[in-house]
This record gives sequence, C-alpha cells and structure tokens, in this order.
Amino acid sequence: MGKAVIAGLTLTLLTTACAAPLSAAATEDYLVFYTPGQGGAATDAVEATGGDVLSDDADLGYLVARAARIPSSPAIVGVLSDKPVGEVARVKPVAGPRRAVRNEPLASRQWDMRMIGATPAGSYKKEIGNHKVLVGVIDTGIDGKHPDIAPNFNRALSRNFVTDRPKDPEGKTLDGPCEWKGCKDPADVDDDGHGTHVASTIASPLNGIGIGGVAPGVSLVNLRAGTDSGYFFLKPTMDALKYAGDHGIDVVNMSFYVDPWNFNCPANPADTAAQQSEQKAIIAGMTRAVNYARAHGVTLISAIGNGSIDLGRPSKDTVSPDYPVGAAKSRTIDNTCLNIPAELPGVIAVTSVGPSKRKAVYSDYGAEQADVAAPGGDGQDTGTSLKGAARQILAAAPRHALKAAGMIDAKGEPFDSSVIRECRLGGCSYYQYLEGTSMAAPHVTGVAALLVARFGKPGKGGLHLDPARLESLLYASTYDRSCPASGNYRYSAKTTHTCEGSASRNGFYGHGIVSALKAVTISGT
Repeated sequence: MGKAVIAGLTLTLLTTACAAPLSAAATEDYLVFYTPGQGGAATDAVEATGGDVLSDDADLGYLVARAARIPSSPAIVGVLSDKPVGEVARVKPVAGPRRAVRNEPLASRQWDMRMIGATPAGSYKKEIGNHKVLVGVIDTGIDGKHPDIAPNFNRALSRNFVTDRPKDPEGKTLDGPCEWKGCKDPADVDDDGHGTHVASTIASPLNGIGIGGVAPGVSLVNLRAGTDSGYFFLKPTMDALKYAGDHGIDVVNMSFYVDPWNFNCPANPADTAAQQSEQKAIIAGMTRAVNYARAHGVTLISAIGNGSIDLGRPSKDTVSPDYPVGAAKSRTIDNTCLNIPAELPGVIAVTSVGPSKRKAVYSDYGAEQADVAAPGGDGQDTGTSLKGAARQILAAAPRHALKAAGMIDAKGEPFDSSVIRECRLGGCSYYQYLEGTSMAAPHVTGVAALLVARFGKPGKGGLHLDPARLESLLYASTYDRSCPASGNYRYSAKTTHTCEGSASRNGFYGHGIVSALKAVTISGT
C-alpha cells in the first residue's frame, strides 16, 4: 500500500538471536511479546536485566518494559524497540430513514455514490444510519471541526494514540514543528487529510453542505494511529484496535499497512535475522489485536493495497523497509509474505474500481485475498466520460492540511481542480479528489454501518451486530461482477492483470461491488 494507502510508524525489532547488549547507562522502552500464558516468565526475564515492567497487556500478550539491555527467554516471541519515532454551523441529522432528502450541493461530482445507490432516490430514502452506530476510523486523524464532519463526530469517544515527532533520529524533518503541548494533537485534528477524506466518505451528513456520505446518520470515532507524516507504527495501531473492542465500536476502517514492511515475511532469506524477527512480531501483534477486536464485536474492513500486485502470487517487494527513508531494497518474496492488516483472517479486504467499474490499475487483487470491491477512483479509467480528477473520489479535506501542502493560496483559493471550495451557510469548506484502495474501503465501511443500523440489536452504548453475521449480510449486499471474458485485463503494453474465479467470487471484485441500496433493502433472512 505504501504512502498511497498510508504507511505506518516504524519500530526496530531485536531478538535474543541477534541482540547486542546496550550501554549500561542507556535505558530504552520495549514491547516484549511473549508466548500465551508466559507473561510471568517474560517478566522474570525483564527483571533479570535490571529492567522494569511498566505494563502487561495480557489480552494481546505483551509487556511494555524499560531496560538497559534486551531481555532473553524462551518465553519471549520477539522484542520491539518502542522508540518514539514516526514516519491517511452544525445541523444534527435525524437518525433512521429520511423520506424527503435533497441532493447535497456537490452530489453531481459523486459518481461513486451513484454507483452504489447512496442517493436521495436510493438508500437515503430508506436508511441513513443511526448515531448509535459507532464507526471507528484508524487513520491520520479526523478534522472534527469540518462542517461536513462535525454533526456526526463523536468527540467524547475519539482518541489519539500517537505523539508527533518533529524530526527523525537522524535530525531530518519528520512530522514538523509541534503545534500542541507535548506534541500530542487533539483528537479532532488531522494534519495529513487522509483520515478526514476517509471519514467523510463514510458519514458526511445530509446538512446542505458539500457532499453526503454512504451512511450520513452514523457516528464517527477518531482512533488515530497514524502520524502527521503518514506512518503507522505497531503499538498505536494495536492500542486503537483494542480500544475499539473495549468501547463498543461496531465497524473499523483501516486504510493503511503497518510499517516498515509492505509484505511481512517470517523467513525470507533475503532479510537479516533481526528483520525476519521484526516481521514475525508485526504478524503476531496485529493478529492478536485483530482477534481481540473481532471477539469484542468489531467488524474490520481494510484497503487491500495500491501495489498493482496479485497478492496470491507476489514475487517482488521494492518498497520495504520504508523507514528510515532510503532503507528500502528490492527483495524476492512469495505467498508466505503477508500485507498487514489486509491479509489477516477476520479482516475484510477491499479492492478498488474506477467509474466504469473496471478494477483500478493500481489496486492489488487476488482470488484468495479480495473480499469485496468498491469505488476508489482511477485517473486512468478511459471507459468513462469523466475527465482528470473527476475520475477520483471527492470527500472532505482539512483547510490547514491543504494550505500546508500548497494546494490553496493565502486567500483560500484552490490552485487546481483537484480541490473544491464550497461556501454556504456563512462559511466555506474544502473537498479534495483522491484515488486509492484507501478511498474504496470507506464505501464498504459505510455500507456495513447501514447494515448495523438495520439489523443491530440494542446493547451497552448503542447498536451491535455480530461480525460474522455482518460479514454475511455485507456479501449479500453486493452485485456480482465477473472477470473479463478473456480472464485478463490489459491496462497498457506493460501492464496486464489476470482475474481468477467465478462471477460470484473472483480476484478482481471478491464477492462483488458493494451496494448501499441493496444493503437497506435485503431481507436479512
């Protein structure tokens, strides 16, 4: 996925096989992953170094320890250095159905919503969602003050699990200057813009401003695990997943991969022993966090990736490790290597289509990996009358992020057609065209939220629907999309992708393209 989908913060993993003692005067914080049931033995190993255990997360099976050297024990799976480095006017909507709904001002630009039937004449007429449905966005943050986000933003539940770092260990600019005390952004801030775009697609309200989301009546919860510079590191991501499980979040959108590895290979001979162990730890930690969240009622939806790769037959990884900058190397890989979290069991992986419903050229795919498809935009989709940026997905953007990126001038005027400024009701708001499987996944998350609103049962804090049941309903809320007749699609002289499978399940579209209209009309029996 890389930066196009959102990368993650990086940690250096060290194991007993390759550990070198640290200076006696230097202490460091570590994430110590232990074999299930061996927390006591792992604690003994930490204390044997003269170190201290700061906390024990028995649910996910790891200690946070501070020590002068790396602990060693057969009970320890891996040790991850937890270095603080980093590498995405309110109108309250009425919960439930709306019978008389007008188009939002920028609806004519939303080919994606028309494709899935999320329109006033479509799904909005029957179901827009419910504020009791909680949708978590694990991303770079959400601009909770954006006029087309604010009415659905749940500030009380939102959290930021990362601390910005102005510079990397080599003194190079990373996140830039700290804007807030302790370099900790409030939970309603998004300095990157990626998370706000995702959240907007899921649930921008029907308030006469800008656009409407797939589920414009549900609540958005910011579970920030990505830094300003667009990287996700392991512990904040695990923290966000566990928080979602502990606080009644119904659906979580994950449009990222956990860095530094695009593909995590447990035993790739091209990697050093330390690198192999690092990848094993990421697989173990994220598997535990995903299992915990799902066991606590969270349905997990992920972008599949933007590498234009058949994930069933990966052969080369040219972008890992992506931190520190410049560390990437080209390495040969195989199908034992996993893109995390998209390829983890229990995670719904989403491929991307353009306006013509062609699988987007950049979208990863795979007969075993693709679960569903959704509009994510494709600037190269020639099977449409749309031109340029209009082939991409339009959603909300933070003004300050656009200004920092040099996309609007001092007066707030956009420099090009990829940014839309819309002024009404006494203020101006901004929207941006983006493409990627990051943009496809939130369409699926929105459809899932509509299904929770329809079929969820009242519980502590809101409505809840078992993830297995929701997944089944989601697959029933799709339209079949067959592979090309030849089995291949030729994007260019150098790029041809092969689609395997039937009309009801294949490597390009999974179970099919999601439909909000179908989700609000299926019987559920």
